[in-house]
Amino acid sequence: MFDKILIANRGEIACRVIRTARRLGVRSVAVYSDADAGARHVRLADEAMHIGSAPARESYLSITAILNAAKRSGAQAIHPGYGFLSENEDFAEACEAAGLVFIGPPASAIRAMGSKSAAKALMEKAGVPLVPGYHGDDQDANLLAARAAAIGFPVLIKASAGGGGKGIRIVNHADEFMAALASCKRESLAAFGDDKVLVERYLQRPRHIEIQVFADRNGNAVHLFERDCSVQRRHQKVLEEAPAPGMTAERRAAMGAAACEAARAIGYVGAGTVEFICEPDGRFYFMEMNTRLQVEHPVTEMITGLDLVEWQLRVAAGEALPLAQEQIALRGHAIEARIYAEDPARGFLPAIGTLSHLDTPAEGVHVRIDSGIEEGDAITPHYDPMIAKLIVWDDSRQRAIARMLQALGGYRIVGVGNNVEFLSRLVACPAFTSADLDTGLIEREHDYLFPAAADAPLEVFLLAALSRLLRERQESVVDASPWAARDGWRITGAAHRVLVYRHDDREFKVTVGYEAGGYRLECGGRSVHACGELGARDELHAVFDGSRLNATVVVAHERRHVFLHGRCWVVAAVDPLARSAQGREAGGGLAAPMPGKVVALLVEAGARVERGAPLLVLEAMKMEHTITAPGAGVVKAYRFAVGDQVSDGAALLDFEEAAA
Repeated sequence: MFDKILIANRGEIACRVIRTARRLGVRSVAVYSDADAGARHVRLADEAMHIGSAPARESYLSITAILNAAKRSGAQAIHPGYGFLSENEDFAEACEAAGLVFIGPPASAIRAMGSKSAAKALMEKAGVPLVPGYHGDDQDANLLAARAAAIGFPVLIKASAGGGGKGIRIVNHADEFMAALASCKRESLAAFGDDKVLVERYLQRPRHIEIQVFADRNGNAVHLFERDCSVQRRHQKVLEEAPAPGMTAERRAAMGAAACEAARAIGYVGAGTVEFICEPDGRFYFMEMNTRLQVEHPVTEMITGLDLVEWQLRVAAGEALPLAQEQIALRGHAIEARIYAEDPARGFLPAIGTLSHLDTPAEGVHVRIDSGIEEGDAITPHYDPMIAKLIVWDDSRQRAIARMLQALGGYRIVGVGNNVEFLSRLVACPAFTSADLDTGLIEREHDYLFPAAADAPLEVFLLAALSRLLRERQESVVDASPWAARDGWRITGAAHRVLVYRHDDREFKVTVGYEAGGYRLECGGRSVHACGELGARDELHAVFDGSRLNATVVVAHERRHVFLHGRCWVVAAVDPLARSAQGREAGGGLAAPMPGKVVALLVEAGARVERGAPLLVLEAMKMEHTITAPGAGVVKAYRFAVGDQVSDGAALLDFEEAAA
């Protein structure tokens, strides 16, 4: 076993590798960019080496910087994590040339599977079924359009070197193909440095099922069962589970054997994932092979009781696989939910900010949390906005679903938008609970998953008011002056106050009266006797007319984040002596939803467009985001040129809506 390894990654996966290394007595070396100087993976590692500025290409994607850090630290091996350089054959070769062990497959295997086109050609020769499509080297746009027409719409354009849902477009009609191709190539070039694409028939209601494989240097290969990763948004996984619902023993054996043969065919070593796309009738097609550890590997660990990072380290150190195929047992069911800083209601647009308050469910046998973020850390525009992976396990799928819902209800996140409530709706969605799964589930169940905005219940405003009153009482205890007392006493009788809160442009007034043992609160025609106490971490134990209600009320400037019954309601405290800001002005134009770079202007200044027309493309967090017309009107002028960096909230263009 190694004495010291360097982890050429950041965030959650770096923390995950550090945890196993420490258990095995292996010292860990972290690397960090300027943006990650205080990151959790840096704090957890035994050592940490600075490798460059915030942009990934100048730090985490710099082979030279990482190899120099490894040499300075005295590390014997490098674990690449996932993403960044994990599937870069040049990096694997550079490690070997530098006398370092690359904890992953040989460069030849990465090269064989690194191009989706080349991988499909290899699998075709091996007799593995493929989705009908074009995987050739000729990238002439007219040729690709002709091939798409021959395949038949809808088709899928996919970056040949892609991964993580980037560089993928679904094209439903021929007249959309050229624009989608150009966008896909731009995104692929930005994310992977390669704009080559392939075109395939887009399957209707497919499932995404992948097989975890492991191989050693002695030619042994095993599979560790399958994962169902069908629930996706923007072609990126949201929920993963193992085993796949409805999987028969015969089909599992067939897919597992095929995956192991694929690994042996390319001389594979280490952890890998063979991904298949499956039709409702059970037919499956090879999609790609990921030559690294997957984000969703914890669900496999939960159902097998194995540590896949430990297996990686042992195999890389020259050891044989710890177990033979017949020794690997499957038990129970596991589900993973990816908790992201994003806004599901706005097309899952990534969010940035500082996690000023973060509470998580308790970990144990049934609940596991893999995260590179702690309270006080920031989600920046430089890297993936994942907050955590929440993994649950139980004896059955139904019990695992119940565990997941309970665990999601234990999250309290303030400071950055997130998808926790969306995930709760998704896990509770009848289509998911009944295992009616396919990659279009989120779009298909849109009405259930994106319900119309609802008014906050009156309890939210009562809780916000009671929390404020109890905080004031605590402060008055510290200040013994009678003038600081908050008991409502007046010479002329008991005082009354009015606290005002705003939610979705509506104001709600809570009238406060002081009574023996508490307060009289009136709001929206409801009157209750209220009392309670504040607990740790902003917990509020309220009693309304004798009924106890537990909640959490987090104060963030004028906002009150009220966590109640698995939901978070955000209300603003209104100061009657000052007019609240009614939102950010965009200077007469359409505002940038987040920091990014302008990569395309889609219409000419002065053009008249209809509602929803694409106007401008912004690249942020390695993804393209299209700004569309809010209504019919005229694009008066652009305020930025292609290549310009823009800040969050910057006015991108001047737009004049047509008169109604």
